Amino acid sequence: MGSVQSKDKWHCTRYINGQGPPSLKDQAEQGLNKSSERTQPAGQMTWVILHRDLPGYPEDNTIQINYVIGDGIQSDKHPNPGQTFRGVRILAYLPDNKEGRKVLRLLDKAFNQRLVFKVVTNDIGEDVATLTDIPHKTQPDGGSKSDSYPDPDYLKTTRRILKEKGIE
Repeated sequence: MGSVQSKDKWHCTRYINGQGPPSLKDQAEQGLNKSSERTQPAGQMTWVILHRDLPGYPEDNTIQINYVIGDGIQSDKHPNPGQTFRGVRILAYLPDNKEGRKVLRLLDKAFNQRLVFKVVTNDIGEDVATLTDIPHKTQPDGGSKSDSYPDPDYLKTTRRILKEKGIE
């Protein structure tokens, strides 16, 4: 079934005229796109050095990342294409040391590849820009809260997650 025999050769007739599965190359590219959808709306990422330390990094200054995603109109990759969404301003913090600067470079690369933010519909039905699953420390201190320092595994965890998204 799905083939015809011609003397001693078999010819597949099941996928004539492109009616079969995508090529292996197309499948691989689709897999990459699905694992790291680039749906981030337009925005800006800047950073400054603060002359203060973070808990757990007493010898280092602090890198403060400033993200700004303005209000906008959703594209076809967002929950409600053509509708408006509310933007967001987020501050994030890294220690100003070798590892912190490496994570900053990786976050900058991820931002430029449109992987840091997404548009979602929140619990009250509003469409808003928010961070993706790439972890950020949005509070410089706060103890055991997951979005603050101290957190001795944060830089390593963030590098691993970015590597899984193809950011190295």
